[in-house]
Amino acid sequence: MQTTSAILIDGLVYASWIFLVSVGLTLIFGVLRILNLAHGSLYAIGAYMGAWLVVRFFQPGMPLWLSIVLLLFGALLVGAVMGPLVERLLLRRTYGRDEVLQLLVTYALFLILGDLTKLIWGVNPYYAYLPYSLMGNVTIGKIPYPRYDGVLIVAAIVVGLGLWAIVNRTRFGKFMVAVIRDREISTTLGINVPLVCTAAFTIGTTLAAIGGALTAPTISVVPGIDVTVIVLSFAVVVIGGLGSLEGAALGSIIVGLARASAVHLFPDLDLVAIYLVMAVVLIFKPQGLFGRVEAKRI
Repeated sequence: MQTTSAILIDGLVYASWIFLVSVGLTLIFGVLRILNLAHGSLYAIGAYMGAWLVVRFFQPGMPLWLSIVLLLFGALLVGAVMGPLVERLLLRRTYGRDEVLQLLVTYALFLILGDLTKLIWGVNPYYAYLPYSLMGNVTIGKIPYPRYDGVLIVAAIVVGLGLWAIVNRTRFGKFMVAVIRDREISTTLGINVPLVCTAAFTIGTTLAAIGGALTAPTISVVPGIDVTVIVLSFAVVVIGGLGSLEGAALGSIIVGLARASAVHLFPDLDLVAIYLVMAVVLIFKPQGLFGRVEAKRI
């Protein structure tokens, strides 16, 4: 029983941070129809920016909420700057072009941003551990869990509900759905398609940066974290179905529980368990669990 509860809690925490990243990836694909290989780099930049702000400006004795504000501010800054810059100067030139060209462009951007990150912040690790450690622990079933994990869970829930509300309850959400269904007809209806694409990419970039910034206190922020997260994000969106918000949520939970189960029961099969689940899903549903709706809604 104790092992079961540990798997459920660890799986939920793991699913929360990977959802924050993968939902941005699937949002970008849903609107722009581009599989952004540089998404992991934007996650890493958000992690570095958040960690740098916390290390530079947050000290013991300050209100804990200030550390969360610094992390979110860093993520929003990255999204507001990098989103429009990358979409307008680079990705917009690839719309309607061959998919291989789009992949090559985003892969080149992935390499450039990786080197840019090293140039700005260096190669030494950043430890923004104060928010994580100062919040202390809470005991659940005789097992202590960091209270900071609750921040990740709450953030994932807020982001998920917020995106659902934007897509289903706002005028901009209806514009996005229209653009996904048919760009040419959307243009004839007077929808500013380039603006919708820029806004969608900026939101997706911001979500990647938020995932990185909120995860920074729990890890050592070092070069290479972009590779790990983009591989896991691809696993999530492939399982859930490219372009589906619901798929990203369900895929994150599946990946989180699969990894937690492997860690507690079969430690040597940590990453193998995730890819095994992905392979099984693709055998029976090649387009993912929610693949049928990816062209209609995000």
